[in-house]
Amino acid sequence: MNLLLDTHIWIWNHLEPWRVSARVHAALSDARNELWLSPVSIWELGQLLRRGRIRLRWEFGSWLEESVRALQLREASFTWRVAAELKALAIGHEDPADRFLVATAKTFDLTLVTADERLISVPGLKVLANR
Repeated sequence: MNLLLDTHIWIWNHLEPWRVSARVHAALSDARNELWLSPVSIWELGQLLRRGRIRLRWEFGSWLEESVRALQLREASFTWRVAAELKALAIGHEDPADRFLVATAKTFDLTLVTADERLISVPGLKVLANR
């Protein structure tokens, strides 16, 4: 499976692993699955750090490099196709990060790993729910 990590799943996996369900943990640990991360999630992490909502034990760049290495993350780039998908996207709310993640998942045919109930119910979106 090709899994796009929602920002909170990516962060929880490192900082609060008890919040990741056994099913999601198994999927993230399964070497047959490819793990993808959007640049939007990196931006969101930066915003959380800037606002003091979370803290990292390492400098941001080092932490990011270690995460990419440890999870063998692939980059789910923001492309023209993703931007075009945003126009037709109807997800029921206007959070820009969520919209980018859903458009990315749909464009690249990725399964979004999330605990966000608003995203779990998006029509046509493949989801691995953290429940």
